[in-house]
Amino acid sequence: MRGARVLTTAGDGFLLDGEPFQIIAGAMHYFRIHPDQWADRIEKARLMGLNSIDVYVPWNAHQPRPGEVVLDGILDLPRYLELIDRAGLHVVFRPGPYICAEWDGGGLPGWLSTSGVRLRSSDPAYLEAVDAWFDRLLPVVKPYLGSNGGPIIAVQVENEFGAYGPEDPDYLRHLADGLRRRGVTELLFTCDQAEGDMLRRGGLDGVLRTVTFEHADGALEKLRRHQPTGPLMCAEFWDGWFDHWGGPHHTRDAADAAADLEKVLSAGASVSLYMFHGGTNFGTTNGADYKHVYLPTITSYDYDAPLSEAGDVTAKYRLMREVIARYAPVPDEPLPGPAPRLDRAGIPLDEVAGLFSAAPGLGTAVASESPLTMEQLGEYNGFVLYETALPSTGPMVLAIESFADRAQIFVDGAPAGMLERGRTERALTIAAGRPGATLSVLVENTGRVNYGVHMNDPKGILGPVLAYARKPAGFGLGRDPDSFS
Repeated sequence: MRGARVLTTAGDGFLLDGEPFQIIAGAMHYFRIHPDQWADRIEKARLMGLNSIDVYVPWNAHQPRPGEVVLDGILDLPRYLELIDRAGLHVVFRPGPYICAEWDGGGLPGWLSTSGVRLRSSDPAYLEAVDAWFDRLLPVVKPYLGSNGGPIIAVQVENEFGAYGPEDPDYLRHLADGLRRRGVTELLFTCDQAEGDMLRRGGLDGVLRTVTFEHADGALEKLRRHQPTGPLMCAEFWDGWFDHWGGPHHTRDAADAAADLEKVLSAGASVSLYMFHGGTNFGTTNGADYKHVYLPTITSYDYDAPLSEAGDVTAKYRLMREVIARYAPVPDEPLPGPAPRLDRAGIPLDEVAGLFSAAPGLGTAVASESPLTMEQLGEYNGFVLYETALPSTGPMVLAIESFADRAQIFVDGAPAGMLERGRTERALTIAAGRPGATLSVLVENTGRVNYGVHMNDPKGILGPVLAYARKPAGFGLGRDPDSFS
């Protein structure tokens, strides 16, 4: 730890310990990077000329169930903050409770949806859950606040709240006051997309407003109209983008991104690259969008960032480093070469495990008159398996009125078809086989919606499962086993 560090505003700029300071940060999510690689990624941020790291905190990962707190392994937040501090960098801290980040549920725990709370609102039930979490999180973080000699110099109140729903200044004020009450004296800020209504709904009097954007033209001017004085900052400069399953791969031209970065820095504004290094969604942690149709995000979070998913310096990294060097000190040190790769040649894949042979050891069976959601079963990620006996032996149409997100159907263990959320089909034809054949429906959670009004996103079978002698009206038919992917 170093001496106390205090970030303040003076006129249209920042002061850090009384000296002019331009934040040049980059986002890296510790929960998307193997802990053994944290130090390497932080060092490459320093070599690029960044003076700060943008740190999100995923509430749902740290508190998978009420009352639990996980702070080890890939979730060892104190160790990550310590490594940043040792590298001589600062931290722009974004504790949530909502982070978006194309992360499962935007970081909001799945167990919140079982209680019917209004997410991201002044609903007392939601605020009670948030307060209980912050009562656990802030004491862990407090030693790393700048006022205590730590690296954290600024703390976010809420994340793009203006894009979420109706105005709720009481909610924003509750979060800001809660941070102060728990000992956070650092500069507070909100961030919103560079649109008038969003900046208005998402901002809070007395708290610095910042913007998020891809292209700089006009964006800082929009912020200035809503905030006549004070520092200008792009809290998320989108230098790349993410991908959805089945969608196109997104990239952003390196020269184009570097040119926009130059516009931001030459205006005297502060910036955080989103992302500097994207990393990977380990396990079942990716999020999803809902834009008229459900769109799950892929496992990779490379983001076409300056530092690749493998941790390699890219052309975008080099061009942005050249831009930063015109406005801030950049270490005069050689850049590292590509990271070593695993030689995959000669690794045989000659063993298989039966899907249903593994199922009994993965969970406890629960009997119910009707299907229960994953959340009702106390499970929030992965798969849930439903089983029952079919009512007849002849061909029939099986209809599942509502489910999330991907249902694979089996009869006596043999594949019978698949239904996917986001498609129109909710029924398929099956041949039941023997009397009382076992119907198995394996439902996969492919990611909770992380942005917009559809974030209350329960998983599993969400309605009746019905058997018909013929296709019911209004039910598109799903894919047969031969079209499995």
